[in-house]
Amino acid sequence: MSHPPTVLVTGAAKRLGRAIALGLAQAGWRVAVHCHRSAQAAQQTADACHQLTPGAVALCADLADATSAGQLITQALTKLGHLDAVVNNASVFEHDDATSFSPSSLATHMQVNLTAPVMLAQALSQHLRSRGAAPASGVVVNLLDQKLWNPNPDFLSYTLSKAALQQATTLLAQALAPQTRVVGVAPGLTLNSHLLSQADFEALHTLSPLGKSSTVEDVVSAVVFACSNRSVTGATLLVDGGQHLMPFQRDFSMMGSPDA
Repeated sequence: MSHPPTVLVTGAAKRLGRAIALGLAQAGWRVAVHCHRSAQAAQQTADACHQLTPGAVALCADLADATSAGQLITQALTKLGHLDAVVNNASVFEHDDATSFSPSSLATHMQVNLTAPVMLAQALSQHLRSRGAAPASGVVVNLLDQKLWNPNPDFLSYTLSKAALQQATTLLAQALAPQTRVVGVAPGLTLNSHLLSQADFEALHTLSPLGKSSTVEDVVSAVVFACSNRSVTGATLLVDGGQHLMPFQRDFSMMGSPDA
């Protein structure tokens, strides 16, 4: 009996991760919805995905803990039987800069934003090889950030971790072929947060050569494309309206503050 392609989406209980999970379910993927603490929201997302493609499940794991992160693929396989893709969406995004940087801040960002995604890619690849999967039948999608191509000194530890993940995207694409493709998706300013007023967010969203940054729908469609196009690997899709082409001295989340 054949099954629909199956994907694990990390940090998928809310916001962009939820939208990615729903977009993949709409495209015919069976989704494992990962969360850390938001179990109720994750189950609601899984229920919504199940209505689109049956079989969705919710899973909880602390990606800041290497042991817990290492068991996530096993959880997914226990629930779903097989896995074809991982979307590494979950991330830590906490402010520091050169003056407030600390080893503990860097370690926290690196564990969630780099180590866990690499471990999940490794485990997916091992699963695909063990089942004798065909070339290019598996894929890892890493969510990156346009600021890697348009750097500023804000969020130093976050930026270092995402820069490492971008490099890992290239290295893993080389190492995990032929069964597993590895693709990056780098959004621009997409969703607002408590760091910006709605007016500031709307104004900053227009700062791009195309007159707008990425929408949720833009990012979701890029992830679905990356998961479905079997000729793409080792590349990053910048989905930002061209914001990476414009120099910014501050991170977007700091540009609405009085001292920006």
